[in-house]
Amino acid sequence: MTSPTPITLAVDCMGGDHGPRVTLAACRHFLSTHPDARLLLVGRAEALAGFTDARADVVAATEVVEMDDALEVALRKKKDSSMRVAIELVRDGKASAAISAGNTGALMAIARYVLKTMEGIDRPAIAGQMPNFKGGGTTMLDLGANVDCTPEHLLQFAVMGSALVSVLQDKPNPTVGLLNIGEEAIKGNEIIKKTGELLRYAASSGDLTFYGNVEGNDIFKGTVDIVVCDGFVGNVALKASEGLATMIGGFLKTEFSRNIFTKIAALFAYPVLSAFKDRVDHRRYNGAALLGLRGLVFKSHGSADEVAFETALNRAYDASRNQLLDRVRERIAHAAPLLMGAQADRAEPAVTPV
Repeated sequence: MTSPTPITLAVDCMGGDHGPRVTLAACRHFLSTHPDARLLLVGRAEALAGFTDARADVVAATEVVEMDDALEVALRKKKDSSMRVAIELVRDGKASAAISAGNTGALMAIARYVLKTMEGIDRPAIAGQMPNFKGGGTTMLDLGANVDCTPEHLLQFAVMGSALVSVLQDKPNPTVGLLNIGEEAIKGNEIIKKTGELLRYAASSGDLTFYGNVEGNDIFKGTVDIVVCDGFVGNVALKASEGLATMIGGFLKTEFSRNIFTKIAALFAYPVLSAFKDRVDHRRYNGAALLGLRGLVFKSHGSADEVAFETALNRAYDASRNQLLDRVRERIAHAAPLLMGAQADRAEPAVTPV
């Protein structure tokens, strides 16, 4: 569904390893390819002074959340940071989504504090894409926001991930896989086994399409559209994927500089490896959604270059244009009886003081 009004995005231009040098260049190119978009560029006025475009406005912020700032500093002390101001623009209805390449923990904490969590969701999750051999991306969540998860949390992630993929990839019934040490339902720890039961029940009630358990190699094979796991495992998988692309890039650079035999071998292998490197290039999949909040927030990789940051802008734009927030709410509302039932089963009985 196409929105009749321009899509306005709030951009934290100061975040990430490179700041305005990368974010402004990406914003400039994004505007040239999206005539119905507007940008609110948030940051220190002097750093953004050189940017001029009829569809971009500068919103001043006097502080910056550094990559190594503690959560307490980012949340409580830097109340006029570019990250927080961008998220507040979403809260106030002035922007459809916020995008930042800044500190991930700070972004999640500030977004959760400013926007609050959706009804029916205990914890927001980070959902991003991992490249697969089918030439597309496998959506995976959580990628690091929640290290310890209950089966109920993983069920909520599956419901929200289904909404995300249905919107951004135009798949009404995306398949969900539960990451495990084997495909059999009897494998895994008690949390995974209980999650499998909840996901099978959710599938029977029409809340999602559950494929079953999947293993790590299924992420890259593209066996399912969505892979659900806790944030510890998800973040390790994400970093491993990024490391693979870096390793291949390094190989392509170094092998041509060795002896004559490695040069000849590299010459023949170069076309295949180069094509593979392009396929797994994490810049093509940059822009993770913070799902479960009452507003859209997208996280760009901190080391993103212009291409990668623009990819994050594109994902935020597509999510806004296709009304992702409403889709997530609809999915959560449909699954509410199941989610509330799971929460009730989890609740501990009250203890009477003696």
